[in-house]
Amino acid sequence: MAIPKGSLMRTANPALNANTFTSLDYAGGETDAMTLQGTVNKTGILLLLTIVSAVWVWNLFFTSLNPAAVMPWVAVGAIGGFVVGLVTAFKKNWSAVTAPLYAVLEGLTLGGISSILEMQFPGIVIEAVALTFGTLLCLLVAYRSGLIRPSENFKLGVASATGAIALFYFATMILGFFGVNVSFFYGNSLLSIGISVVIVIIAALNLVLDFDFIEAGAANGAPKYMEWYSAFGLLVTLVWLYIEILRLLAKLRSRD
Repeated sequence: MAIPKGSLMRTANPALNANTFTSLDYAGGETDAMTLQGTVNKTGILLLLTIVSAVWVWNLFFTSLNPAAVMPWVAVGAIGGFVVGLVTAFKKNWSAVTAPLYAVLEGLTLGGISSILEMQFPGIVIEAVALTFGTLLCLLVAYRSGLIRPSENFKLGVASATGAIALFYFATMILGFFGVNVSFFYGNSLLSIGISVVIVIIAALNLVLDFDFIEAGAANGAPKYMEWYSAFGLLVTLVWLYIEILRLLAKLRSRD
């Protein structure tokens, strides 16, 4: 079964783009098809795996109170997560294995970053977690109730803004290699805080596009393994949103 052109959803999430549900072998029966409930269940599993590995690194840090004890795990998680994420994007039918592995690796990175920032700014992690899941819940309720139904212009705007942010991060990384300090972004000035607020908003709006795209896949009978892949894509957005909220809170705290 092919998805009609009208249901191909634009999304800025690289894991859930307009080509995600094309060129797939679609399910022949309901038991073989992707469902919304199945995707929710898989998302819950991935979040649990992320939390478990993050807590492990968190405990490792607060046992030693030494950033050097967790930085290798942060590096392993970041590099490994990037590689596994790419593999998952190109091999969607492997996602039942690669998506949980990605979740564990991302947890290592998030646990290390979170623990270090928690030591500097006590209470910042629980605030970031609450804001991340609060944003997820609010946007999900708004989407399911019909208060938010992204138009094509909305999707195009969010996708374009997300692409611009990706280019911005890439540019700052390259400049950093040449010793150029991009203080207007990494500092705690009002401009830097304003930029972070905009990035958090764009990251949050990506959740709406992800909901819309996942709903389209379920409605059109995508194969069962796409539940894992869709959960992976949603986790990508949630990790990004959490990191950006954490960054914003750290900037605000550093001004106190």
